[in-house]
Parts: sequence; structure tokens; C-alpha cells
Amino acid sequence: MYKVIVIEDDVMMSDMLSMYLSEEGYSVKQAGLANDGLRIISEFEPDLVLLDLMLPDMDGMEICALIRERSNVPIMILSMKNEVSERVLALKSGADDYMCKPFSMHEMTARVEALIRRANIKPAGVETEQESGEEERNPIQLDFERRLLLVRGMLVETTFSEYEIMKLFLAYPGKVFSREELINAIRGFDSFVTDRAIDVHIVNLRKKIEQNPKEPRLIRTVWGFGYKYTAQNASVSQEK
Repeated sequence: MYKVIVIEDDVMMSDMLSMYLSEEGYSVKQAGLANDGLRIISEFEPDLVLLDLMLPDMDGMEICALIRERSNVPIMILSMKNEVSERVLALKSGADDYMCKPFSMHEMTARVEALIRRANIKPAGVETEQESGEEERNPIQLDFERRLLLVRGMLVETTFSEYEIMKLFLAYPGKVFSREELINAIRGFDSFVTDRAIDVHIVNLRKKIEQNPKEPRLIRTVWGFGYKYTAQNASVSQEK
């Protein structure tokens, strides 16, 4: 049974979210304050966090960043704020999805399911590369157990969406992905995620994996279309 924590100070909203998720088979914990939520996360070890941005004891963006520092658990923001700038700021703070209130409970549970499902999928092609241990020709690998990147032998933490994008890149090295394809890959259905949000994830990934983020050699921009991942071993395998 997957576990979800709802951090929401509106008791009626929190109870409604908990009821719908429980009916879908999730084990749910609730917290009305940020500090309570952080404590429950450490004890409960949820598979997903539903986080309201407007809590009485701490700013929602700050809570999101604190959770991300401690865990790679998927975080879905719930907020009355529908400005693009707020969604981009949330993604930069470590969030993986963003829903504007009011929203459909059916859509919410679908997004929860999709985020958790993608957090537990291991593409066979990438796993084989990881097990080969050829770090010199394959500088970026995935640590599936801890959902971390292995960058030139060093473990690097990522957000849920950053990890999913790298998982896709590593599964299909050299393939050019449009921004729309990347959005669909990490969401699975229509959402408020924009092209700009994908660009933010790519910028953050480059900071984590590129030796010189200003002159990226691994994640390349294909102007007018999207992005592709290029590694030494990818080019060799394609030539064969």
C-alpha cells in the first residue's frame, strides 16, 4: 500500500483529500502545520507529499525546499495561486507537480497515481548500463534504490521530475525529445506544466551533471525542437 501525506491547514479540504485517497487504496496521514508535516514525513516515509503553499507557521516554498533537501519523494503543490511565476518558483523549490484550487478530485488522484507509478518504474535499458559499471564511457548513471544520479562516481540528489527526465534521456541516448514529449513523460496527462517548466528542469540538471553548465556537452539543445542526451558510449553504440 502506497503512503501519502497531506499537509493542509484547511481541515475540510484535508479531510476531503484524505477520504478520496483512502478510497483509492492509499494509506494517508494529515498535518495542519508545516512542522508537524516535516515530523510525520520523517516517521511515515510517504511515497508522495501533497503540500498546500499557504500554511500558518511556514512559507510553502520554504517547506518544499526543506523536504527536497531531506528526500526525493514526489511533491505535488496545492495552491490558490495560478500565476505561471508561482508554478515556476515551486518547481525551482523542488516540487514535481502543481495543481490550482479548485480542482477535480478525480484528476488529483490520477496525478498522484502517475507520480508514484513513475517513481517506481525502472527502464531495462538503463539498468543494464548501470550494472555494467563502465563509468568512464557512461558518466551519468542512476541509483534506483535511492533515486539519485551517479555523476562521474559521485551521488547527486535530484527532484522527482529531474530524475524522470534523466531516466528517459539515459534510456534513449541520442534521441531528440520535444518539450511536449518531456512533459508527457513525467506527467502522463494534461497539467499546468509549461514549456518554461521543462526549461527550468534542464537548467537545473545541467548544473548537476555538466562540467561546464554554460557549455553543455551531455544535454544538448536542439533549437526549435527540444533536447537530447549525448554521451560517449551513446555515440559509439549508434555507429555500430
